[in-house]
Amino acid sequence: MVKRTAIVLMLAACAAAFGEDNPNQKCVESLGEAQADVTNVASLQKGSRNFVNYCLGCHSLGFMRWNRVAKDLRLSDEQLRQNLIFTGAKVHDYIKSPMPRSDATEWFGRAPPDLTLITRAKGPDYVYRFLKGFYRDDSPSRPTGVNNLIYDGASMPAVLADLQGVQRLESHAELGAEGKTRGKLCDKIVLDRPGRMSAAEFDVFVHDTVNFLTYIGEPGRGQRQSMGVVVILFLLVFTAFAYLLKKEYWKDVH
Repeated sequence: MVKRTAIVLMLAACAAAFGEDNPNQKCVESLGEAQADVTNVASLQKGSRNFVNYCLGCHSLGFMRWNRVAKDLRLSDEQLRQNLIFTGAKVHDYIKSPMPRSDATEWFGRAPPDLTLITRAKGPDYVYRFLKGFYRDDSPSRPTGVNNLIYDGASMPAVLADLQGVQRLESHAELGAEGKTRGKLCDKIVLDRPGRMSAAEFDVFVHDTVNFLTYIGEPGRGQRQSMGVVVILFLLVFTAFAYLLKKEYWKDVH
């Protein structure tokens, strides 16, 4: 009994240690949630447009083919060529960025990652908040002039600043021993200069983009969810018939 109690207390202590809140958690949560819905085809179509226009220049979706996207998003090959394929790729090709990796490494320090599985690895909320979390940072260590609340020191520039506008981070110094500054804690992130979209419009833009990336990470997810509803309904109906059959067989048994 004593040994069991000791184990429980040790696990509770570990949970408390590893469950400690991120000091910037309130700022992070203020950016919102992705609320991904891969069954919303209209959102996926707009998200694919957003990705091609703002992301594909640097990032690939190297495990997905164009014609699979067209099929799932209910687009014809002609619509695919007119609205999404601008690199001369064939409809059966994988979705590749036209940027050479050597140039990307020279410009950004390393080649931008493939985003096929980014929402599987990080979660839709992480990607959503990352895209909304850029803020102005004029320190010498930031050659792009921006930083990111979710990924400090990100080498990616704020490619959506024209739409979102420019944000600034309001923070306060974190003091350590003897009053020495250990770092900065986020108070809030605010819009400093508006972009071409309102805050609500930009939220929808990022939602659609992340929704598309969520679909890319697991293309069969929407079909699986729809099939799951059918299976549950079948089981409920089958259970009802089984119950009625049981009553019929046992009605004369006393």
